Amino acid sequence: MDASSPLADQSVSQFGRPAHGWRLRLYTVIFEADTQAGRAFDIALIWAILLSVVIVVLDSVPSVGARLGGFFGVLEWGFTLLFTAEYVARLLCVRRPWRYALSVFGIIDVLAVLPTWLALLMPELHALIDVRILRLLRMFRVLKMSAYVAEYGALGAALAASRRKILVFLSFVLMAVLVMGTVMYVVEGAPNGFTSIPIGIYWAISTITTVGFGDITPKTDLGRAIASLMMLLGWGVLAVPTGIVSAEFTAQRVRREPTTRTCHECLSEGHEASARFCRDCGAALPPHQSDPT
Repeated sequence: MDASSPLADQSVSQFGRPAHGWRLRLYTVIFEADTQAGRAFDIALIWAILLSVVIVVLDSVPSVGARLGGFFGVLEWGFTLLFTAEYVARLLCVRRPWRYALSVFGIIDVLAVLPTWLALLMPELHALIDVRILRLLRMFRVLKMSAYVAEYGALGAALAASRRKILVFLSFVLMAVLVMGTVMYVVEGAPNGFTSIPIGIYWAISTITTVGFGDITPKTDLGRAIASLMMLLGWGVLAVPTGIVSAEFTAQRVRREPTTRTCHECLSEGHEASARFCRDCGAALPPHQSDPT
């Protein structure tokens, strides 16, 4: 498992890296995943996130919740205190805490702990929204994993780099379902269930995505021919975006990716794994610690 974090790379410019003192040491552990302590911190948080999500899922099962509800409650508060302390530590060790608090990961951190604290401060909410909404919000904890696993960042970067091609392809799909849904409305008509163009578009979407609920089906020979064409077209709908993202993901893996290696002299980050000297001041860099797993 690679615990390197994309958040660590962007935090240098966005959140501000402290220059010295305990804040620098705390920052190194929390944001710099290339260090031994940083890697251990990230892996421990990943396991905590997974366990907390498992507890929320099990607690939603009536038979399990009835027997272990009290034990799950204690664990829930333990995880809440842990994630709250982590969030506070992140705010304390960066120069611009408000920028981190308003970032994507900062908002996810708040959503991971807010439900439990909200239920404590306003007990009357238990009867109304605790079961449905507050427990649902706790599932945002699983999104915190994206801050500690590098592959999430790589996948996000591949999607962002492919967005123009994907948008072009989706526009073609939208035009296809609009045209074919309209054609089916004309060919089949209201007697066969196609009572409007939106209903025809709904059928076209379910058919081209190979879902095929079967609630609306063509009855005429021409309609079945059009449906067969839509089914064949559905193969391309599934394959094309997957191929676009896979090609971009492979291209990014081929490139030499920077790490969170830090120069001990000028404190600059982002040096490549094979770099021996700092690109800014020329000082010798510490050896890169690769992930043993």
